[in-house]
Amino acid sequence: MSAGLQAPFLRRLSLVWKDQEAGKYPFDLPILEGGHLSLGFDRPITIFVGENGTGKSTLLEAVAGQIGFASSGGSRDHRFDKSDQPSLANALRLSWLPKVPNGYFFRAESFFNLARYLDNVAVEYPPMRDAYGGRALHDQSHGESFLALFENRLGHTRRAIYLMDEPEAALSPARQIRFLRHLARAETSGNVQVILATHSPILMGFPTAQLLSFDGGRIHESTASAASNYRELERFFADPADFYRKALAEPNDPDAGA
Repeated sequence: MSAGLQAPFLRRLSLVWKDQEAGKYPFDLPILEGGHLSLGFDRPITIFVGENGTGKSTLLEAVAGQIGFASSGGSRDHRFDKSDQPSLANALRLSWLPKVPNGYFFRAESFFNLARYLDNVAVEYPPMRDAYGGRALHDQSHGESFLALFENRLGHTRRAIYLMDEPEAALSPARQIRFLRHLARAETSGNVQVILATHSPILMGFPTAQLLSFDGGRIHESTASAASNYRELERFFADPADFYRKALAEPNDPDAGA
């Protein structure tokens, strides 16, 4: 494969909307203010970071919808839900080089339903189970089923784009490190582009990833050490007693992300 045809394949996304959409969710998110959004992807691994409510998952789901994935996740041929394409997806324009026909959308929030669908299909079509490690996903712990998907279904032998929303949700720190090795193999293959949204400092620190922060009402290049979750953990490990003393003394902030 020539260098020009290696990941990233999705090179840019831009927003095209009508004036009447202004002020309506999700177009009222600060990152979409004024209807101007243009993001370039220059590395095989891109990581979205930011507090809750900043639009990371919303934008990732919209990209998935524009590509052709169902909002509950899966590959393009998984249509087990009847959810509509998110409205933001219709306002996105994606630029590819080349456009890839294969991929997967992993969404931690709805993975339980996807796993149940896949297990039911495997009853009638056993080869389906082989694509996920040979065991029913619901016969495994939540974290084990996540890894079964990551390590068996998301291969690196052909060009593909994988979108992942909070893949760390059921993974222990040790399993997150195992997932990092999977990302590293994907990156070096040249066949795979990954865009993921995470709150995990372990994942956001992936050394060669393009890291985009949604904090501050705009999307901008950043580093793991500048991310709020990373800084909070630094405070904790530097002095746990002081961390808890200050955290428990602070009043609840309804506008703060969890």
